[in-house]
Amino acid sequence: MEPHWDESLPIYRQLRDRVVAMILEGVLKEGDALPSVRSVAAEFRLNPLTVLKGYQQLVDENLVEKRRGRGMFVSSGARAALMKDERERFLSGEWPKVYATIQRLGLSAEELLHSGPAAVPWPKSGEDRGDRH
Repeated sequence: MEPHWDESLPIYRQLRDRVVAMILEGVLKEGDALPSVRSVAAEFRLNPLTVLKGYQQLVDENLVEKRRGRGMFVSSGARAALMKDERERFLSGEWPKVYATIQRLGLSAEELLHSGPAAVPWPKSGEDRGDRH
């Protein structure tokens, strides 16, 4: 199955972003090995140098570490660092726009929590919310 590549971003950046998403979602955990450059290049029919460039960005950001002769592994603390960065990016960049739209449309918190395709029943006070924040 061929992935859908966004024409507006370089493929190496999209590969980097996919690994970041996998770390944030817990698919890749600290200490887990990343798929080899060769296997990713073969699976997605990419030049291995493109894959290596995406992986190198992760190394440069200290999210992944190279282990000579063994491959690349998710660094300790990578998920926590990503969560912090992504939260800051959302709160400073995206949230003001979302908030302005909510205000403009006069939506209440109740309406937001109970609407849309991703609506999840909100637990009553005192119930466990699991991983939802």
